[in-house]
Amino acid sequence: MDIISVLFAFFPVIAIFFLLLVYRVAADTAGYIGWAVAALVSWLYFQTPPEVVLTASLAGLVASLPIALVMAASIMQISLMQETGAVARVVALMKTIAPGQQTVQIMIINIGFGILLTSLGAVTVSILPPIMIALGYSTFAAILLPAIGYDALCTYALLGIPAVVFAQFVGKPVQEVGLHFAYYMPVISTCIALGMLQLTGGTAMVKKGLVPALLAGLTAGVVAILMAHAGLVTITGIAAGLAVIAVLVGYVKLTGKTLQDRALLNEMDLAAEKRLSLLRATSPWIILTVFSLILNAPFLPFFKMTFVDYAMPLEIIPGSPEKLRLFWQAYFWVVVCTFLALPIMRATGEQVRRGLKTSAKRAMRPIMSASVFFAIAYVMNHSGKGADWKLAVPTQNMIYVMADASAGLFGKFYAAMAPFLGLLGGFISGSESSSIAMLTKLHLSTSEKIGASGIVVAAGSAIGGGLASVISPAKLQNAASSIDKIREASTAIRPAFVVSMLITGVCAIMTMYWAY
Repeated sequence: MDIISVLFAFFPVIAIFFLLLVYRVAADTAGYIGWAVAALVSWLYFQTPPEVVLTASLAGLVASLPIALVMAASIMQISLMQETGAVARVVALMKTIAPGQQTVQIMIINIGFGILLTSLGAVTVSILPPIMIALGYSTFAAILLPAIGYDALCTYALLGIPAVVFAQFVGKPVQEVGLHFAYYMPVISTCIALGMLQLTGGTAMVKKGLVPALLAGLTAGVVAILMAHAGLVTITGIAAGLAVIAVLVGYVKLTGKTLQDRALLNEMDLAAEKRLSLLRATSPWIILTVFSLILNAPFLPFFKMTFVDYAMPLEIIPGSPEKLRLFWQAYFWVVVCTFLALPIMRATGEQVRRGLKTSAKRAMRPIMSASVFFAIAYVMNHSGKGADWKLAVPTQNMIYVMADASAGLFGKFYAAMAPFLGLLGGFISGSESSSIAMLTKLHLSTSEKIGASGIVVAAGSAIGGGLASVISPAKLQNAASSIDKIREASTAIRPAFVVSMLITGVCAIMTMYWAY
């Protein structure tokens, strides 16, 4: 393969990487520049007509809607819950859990509640750090633990959106691909639980908290497998989060230790309790859980109705329609359930106006950041195609060139490299879903060349993309800003990087074993 072609094919990714790491450009800005580079390379070097480049970009933007709009919907939800005092009420509850039992607290709050809240669309890196500070944890732990905790089941975040995006790119039903992710979960989730303890208190805390960590990690992983077998992939996070909390509560009870201590509550917490009951405060999540179960239950007709019958295909690229599935998408139901809960939370008109104004201000950049990386992926995937959308010369396609070069460089060991590429993709793009969009076609093409299972290699890469959350500057800054320690976000990246690399190495070994 011509070395010049290889360099140009990889150039958009290299450019984004340097913009983020060397020049410290914001993720969305780096994405815009990366799209411009990809578009120019596709047009000028790989001879893709401009109309194909622009149409592919538009298709990418439409394909990004499930992840981009669910981000906006979740930000809207949490903003309204903050305005009504619902978040403060949830915080008051969490402060009282397992007093004096750090290892159990870490697991319940950051893995149990972390998985559950992230699955329902809540921004845990904004909610959990203040709780960790209130419980006496260091600034370092308060920033880092919420960022790594929900990574245990990141693939099932936001009602399983990453899994759904993956299913679309590999052309398989979401229930089928769910098992490919689920089999990683017991090991990866347990590694994350142990990594959290190592980051907090070193080897001594790992030894002290070994049992709670094993219980949390294995429970989350086993539930993921059971939910995949039951055909309930999209609500895996809800079930796993609840199961982790229940198992750890049972563990505290069996060991005879204190489960709850209200002495930690301050005047603001007591006022939050008086203002709203826990049932009212969590009503958006309760309603959303109920609707999610109804919509995704395989024994009810609603999944087929909303996912298949009302798929709403929009054909932007000829012969390859994007299925909007409005009435199934998480963002639609997050919005619906939030507004249904407003009277229950006793929201005033002024609170709603402030919440909507705040969410509009917060949501724009995350939406664009998610969308632009999908556009880049689609430009690269369709590069070299003519006006008839057919690829006459394979070496004119950027993904083909990247796959050929990767297969030649790594050979059969490419399967082990895929999770690290996913980690890089997640770091660059800021989300597992965007990493999936950028890399899945590459993995499928390369796997075909080396005789590996493409879906396993791509799934391993997706897991790596989820592990990138803990080293994502945007997520760490979000966590740090929630406790007014924005400057300390950078100090968390180095130790987090070591842990993420080690866990990705475990994922690489599993992928290598399963891919052949």
